[in-house]
Amino acid sequence: MRLEVQAALVRGELVPGDVEVEDGVIVEVGLPTTARGAVAVPGFVDLQVNGFAGVDFLSASTADYDRAGSALLEGGVTAYQPTFITAPESAMLDALRAMPANGSSPRVVGAHVEGPFLSPERLGTHPREHRRDPDLELLDRLLDAGRVTELTLAPELPGAEALIQRALERGAVVSAGHTNATAAQAHAGFDLGVSTVSHLFNAMRPFRSRDPGVVGVALTRRDVFVQMIVDGHHLADETVLLIWAAAAGRVALVTDATAGAAGNPGSYQLGDIEIEIADGGVPTREDGVMAGTVLTMIDAVRNLHALGISFEEAVGAASAVPARILGRADLGVLEPGGPADVVVLDDRLEIVRVLCGGSARVVA
Repeated sequence: MRLEVQAALVRGELVPGDVEVEDGVIVEVGLPTTARGAVAVPGFVDLQVNGFAGVDFLSASTADYDRAGSALLEGGVTAYQPTFITAPESAMLDALRAMPANGSSPRVVGAHVEGPFLSPERLGTHPREHRRDPDLELLDRLLDAGRVTELTLAPELPGAEALIQRALERGAVVSAGHTNATAAQAHAGFDLGVSTVSHLFNAMRPFRSRDPGVVGVALTRRDVFVQMIVDGHHLADETVLLIWAAAAGRVALVTDATAGAAGNPGSYQLGDIEIEIADGGVPTREDGVMAGTVLTMIDAVRNLHALGISFEEAVGAASAVPARILGRADLGVLEPGGPADVVVLDDRLEIVRVLCGGSARVVA
């Protein structure tokens, strides 16, 4: 099957020519073509999706995953981590057990467990009553319940070192987030193996001239990836550009989407929390605290590109970089021999077609 594109984004560079797909694999790129305007790019990888299309993943059934997955594909996401915020232990265990195994479409690569080992000073929208101090036995129960591929914790908490070591031993990426870590505490966490930061600047110690905290350390350490939400609400445009100036090439876009994404304004659930979404707005709790987003990944790419970041780099932040964070060489790439997880975009960055495993699921 030919994709009928003018070019393809291969390892960060636009290669003129068409793309051929066969049996779920990219067979060849750079083929002669008469197509104009359409470009094939790697499928997007979203590391933080709390919910989508009316579905909250903390209470999702198999049918719910199917419904949310179809809507995620429409935004170009071909692989993602359902994200479970701080909740009662029983709810988190049930959510992990209910998560589909790999092979679904889009690909569920594993769970992002965001909490409950978070700083009490930086909880954001996470419910305080379910926050926990580091507890190795609780972590083991979570890791045993389902495939956890990312764990967000506050590395400065007493006992966090043992959690970091155990999560790494079990194959999970450890991320600093909802943290009040000083620069020294952040360095210590990164030295232990924490390799990324969840939604940089949000729900963490502020950056100050003599107290740079986890933000300053993450931006200046080249061995640390950072994740950011570019929805026009969570970060000012200048903050996004500052992050990019310091850390281009190790910045991943995440949506932090909630059940209200790809839906209508109204009330939705985020775990135990009821959130309200006004028309065109950001989800908030009853007290006005922001609670995730209604962002799609294609809109995150457009928003970043609109700030002057090149098309190639903006797409890479939604594909290649998140795949590198997970250590997944089979995700976020478009190249011969690789999986046919592909998004076809027109010259207005509108999605024309999405392939996941070579199967066309969305045609605009």
